[in-house]
Amino acid sequence: MANPSVTVIAKLDLVQSIQDALQYISYYHPPDFIRALGNAYQAEQSAAAKDAMAQILVNSRMCAEGKRPICQDTGIVNVFISVGMNVRFETDISLEDMINAGVRAAYQLPDNVLRASILADPAGRRINTQDNTPAVIHTELVPGNKVEVRVAAKGGGSEAKSRLAMLNPADSIVDWVVDTVPSMGAGWCPPGMLGIGIGGTAEKAMLMAKRSLMDSIDIQDLIDRGPQNRLEELRLEIFEKVNSLGIGAQGLGGLTTVLDVKILDYPTHAANLPVAMIPNCAATRHVHFTLDGSGVADLPVPDLNDWPDITWVAGPNSRRVDLNTVTRAEIATFKPGETLLLRGKMLTGRDAAHKKIRDLYEAGQCLPSGVDLKGRFIYYVGPVDAVPGEIVGPAGPTTATRMDSFTELMLAETGLLGMIGKAERGPVAIDAIRRHGAVYLMAVGGAAFLVSKAIKSSRVVAFPELGMEAIHEFEVEDMPVTVAVDYLGNSVHSTGPKQWQTRIGKIPLKEI
Repeated sequence: MANPSVTVIAKLDLVQSIQDALQYISYYHPPDFIRALGNAYQAEQSAAAKDAMAQILVNSRMCAEGKRPICQDTGIVNVFISVGMNVRFETDISLEDMINAGVRAAYQLPDNVLRASILADPAGRRINTQDNTPAVIHTELVPGNKVEVRVAAKGGGSEAKSRLAMLNPADSIVDWVVDTVPSMGAGWCPPGMLGIGIGGTAEKAMLMAKRSLMDSIDIQDLIDRGPQNRLEELRLEIFEKVNSLGIGAQGLGGLTTVLDVKILDYPTHAANLPVAMIPNCAATRHVHFTLDGSGVADLPVPDLNDWPDITWVAGPNSRRVDLNTVTRAEIATFKPGETLLLRGKMLTGRDAAHKKIRDLYEAGQCLPSGVDLKGRFIYYVGPVDAVPGEIVGPAGPTTATRMDSFTELMLAETGLLGMIGKAERGPVAIDAIRRHGAVYLMAVGGAAFLVSKAIKSSRVVAFPELGMEAIHEFEVEDMPVTVAVDYLGNSVHSTGPKQWQTRIGKIPLKEI
């Protein structure tokens, strides 16, 4: 006779729930994130940061309505699963295999194709697994007869900014965080969250930092009631001091860099103070559900009234630029921080395409016939596959610093005029831009669906074997970008935060 206290979870219920959760978070921001970002938008005094937040919020609502990905980087799947010890799975495969079956189904769903970004053999051939498996899975056994599942899709740009320090016990955690955040640049797409793990061992601290990011944003509630323990005091102190850095949305300078700071801790060795920090980007994607044996998880559909009533329009001083006729003399008139609306044709290319171009030059070979970069712009993007009715899927920018080591080659050998990407450029790239009289333009990370609507045609022109990293030719109309590095090497990601850090110091706290 079956034990009535044992809950039986069917394989298909877990698989379907994982699939549904990943589809759900691909186009629905958590309501707490939307509220927090909407409040930050209303309070923001930096025009550039406010414009970036407007694009993110408009993009978010468009995705919720159209059920298409918030960001072209649909993430690496992270699953934290707590299995009650009175649970039995009705299955012929392992728990990890069930979860990965759900991932596979979610990323290949024809109605909302999600980008496959996961590469096997990471230190070798780096071959795309084609279905975004395997997920990164953390399992624990707990008392009870239910299964609690937390699912997140973590973007590569924010994951790349993860940090770990083995501090001395007397060191200041706050000082380490405040010193470290500026070194992360803007490639993690602020405003977002900081997850911090303190204690345990190195790997335990990292695990806690990641897990903390799956909790709801509640910093305003904490501010209102006041801290009740040391961790809450740390949250508030770090929140205030990080926002006082003036980094702002997309690193352009502004009042809000983080929407919340989450901290988990664990006992540690007397000689150690491990501290891990992992940021979550503006494409924050996670959901929590419970399985109790009654069937597939029920995921509530958000109310569109949760989104603020914001429309994005280009400012009256925005300059229209025709990429088909733009000249080096014209780009020399671009001003740092200026908004441009691009029209005409551009090529795309990410890490893998740049490496192939470099390899061809080193081998003394010509570039493919479709890759003529003279006098043109290249967009650092790997778009989501289109669904019926689309020219291209969500096509937001990827982190530009990954292409820094290729910049001198591209500018010197191809005749390239400019680049478009996300976040700042490093010193090597800025020096190359200055010496060659080129320009770097920034598109908003976290506004991928909005950007895709500016793309009027798309075709693959080289390296189709690279999948989403193939070189495309886009024709765009009124694609919004910001001049981030001008032809003299002046960078808004350097000047903007410095200006706002100074200004924040003069703004009464009640006004921030």
